[in-house]
Amino acid sequence: MTAGRGDGDAAARPALVGVVLVSHSAQVAESVAELARGLAAGGPVAPVGAAGGTSAGGLGTSAELVVAAAREVDRGAGVALLADLGSSVLTVKALLLEDELPPGSRLVDAPFVEGAVAAVVAASAGAPLEQVAEAAAEAYGYRKA
Repeated sequence: MTAGRGDGDAAARPALVGVVLVSHSAQVAESVAELARGLAAGGPVAPVGAAGGTSAGGLGTSAELVVAAAREVDRGAGVALLADLGSSVLTVKALLLEDELPPGSRLVDAPFVEGAVAAVVAASAGAPLEQVAEAAAEAYGYRKA
């Protein structure tokens, strides 16, 4: 799990929405986080956490890693969580129902890669959680042909 931090004094900046990428693979989560951070660069970058794989390093989803990543990126403006496949979605839903995630956490229905980039770009621009979620969800409409 990693979190990207923007430049400058945190006290001088407004709180940014944090983004957590939940994948069955640590490498996928980390790579998508790196891509999203890189494409959002040019100013302060919203905190991005990667929660991939199991705590033992295998394929799967770890509730503990998701909670830790959400807490790490929480700056008080909300946390947008994007998940890759079925059981990662179920894990996030269960954590939300059990009130295990920071206040203002939200599961975002969006494509994993395109949605992650859109969410991090919007969050880095200072958008509130609702707009971050909308930007990520709009990625479903990106046409490639």
